[in-house]
Amino acid sequence: MFPRKGATVINNFAVAGGFVKNSFNKRLFKLAFALILSGCASDPATDYSAFPETINNPQATAPIRPITPPPRPIQPYNSYQSKALSNTYDSYNHSYSDSYGTSGNYANSYPVKNFIRHMVETHGFSESYLQGLFAQANRLDSVIRLESPAPSSGPSKPRLGSWTRYRNKFLTDAHINNGVGFWNNNADAIRKASITYSVDPEYIVAIIGVETYFGKNIGKTCVFDALTTLSFDTYRRSKYFMSELEHFLLMARDEGYNPREPVGSWAGAMGLGQFMPSSFRRLGVDFDNNGRCDLWHPEDAIGSVANYFSRSGWQYRGPVAQQASNSYDASVIELSTYEGNEYWRVHHNFKVIKRYNNSNKYAMAVHQLAQAIKQRYQLSQVGTERTLQ
Repeated sequence: MFPRKGATVINNFAVAGGFVKNSFNKRLFKLAFALILSGCASDPATDYSAFPETINNPQATAPIRPITPPPRPIQPYNSYQSKALSNTYDSYNHSYSDSYGTSGNYANSYPVKNFIRHMVETHGFSESYLQGLFAQANRLDSVIRLESPAPSSGPSKPRLGSWTRYRNKFLTDAHINNGVGFWNNNADAIRKASITYSVDPEYIVAIIGVETYFGKNIGKTCVFDALTTLSFDTYRRSKYFMSELEHFLLMARDEGYNPREPVGSWAGAMGLGQFMPSSFRRLGVDFDNNGRCDLWHPEDAIGSVANYFSRSGWQYRGPVAQQASNSYDASVIELSTYEGNEYWRVHHNFKVIKRYNNSNKYAMAVHQLAQAIKQRYQLSQVGTERTLQ
């Protein structure tokens, strides 16, 4: 094929402007032609970093699926259906107060994912079930405040009258009368627990009185929310509370509870005796033999408190505490009143009460309330017998 008029040919290629007749010009044109080609190849690559990810990744052409809320957790199968808990609520439609804070987004938390993996691998839980459950958990701001007190400015000094103030919370006519009423209403269960576990009945009653005012103040906090918050949003005792959360989920599965149903204290204590989940699993008893340990029910709570004392080494009809004249003896404790210090010689059973709550004031309040209730209960029984006669 021949070049058209006015064209120049280089190495049999046609270019405008005539024919190149010598080798120098041929080499010159070759060099120019190469420079033109190299200039095109050196254009900078397009910077995709300033564009959205969908442009930066041309293969991402699939439509974006709408975000859907996680499914509600399905309660694992349990063949036993027992009476409903007292003070329960609709676990998904319950209207929380301001103290409950907001959703903690726990399902997307790496520590929670690790915890779920542990529960799946160690205890055989369903991963999707736990993911759905933690997606419902609420971060409780009030619990965080209670678990994270203001830093101390130094060692605290005993405050004058601290025992008097503490004692006056529990040693009241209302507490004593309600204790007598609780004993009357549950006399058979208390007698049975005392005989079964060799624990003096008045101390079973007094523990429940100090802990929950005989079941009138069991707490209103969702235990699952409380333990989740304490495990993943606090630091001081997070490992302890994570262990209790593990026990709580096992307890709920064993007893057939929806984990969002039980209510209790801000720290996760439950029932009339305020058992933590580990104590619930280790020491809680189905005292009414209905197939479920329900510590929100008086009979199971009474049996479980008695079992707690028994397993801690309670000595039936053994001494608890006696007033002393001074604190020189190692077995004597000192309690501050407005009138001066009281001195009490404490015995083995006093230390057993402290296994429940490691406080001298707590154990003394239980002891004195037990004695006051016992005295008034016995008087009421004498009055009843005289009336019957």
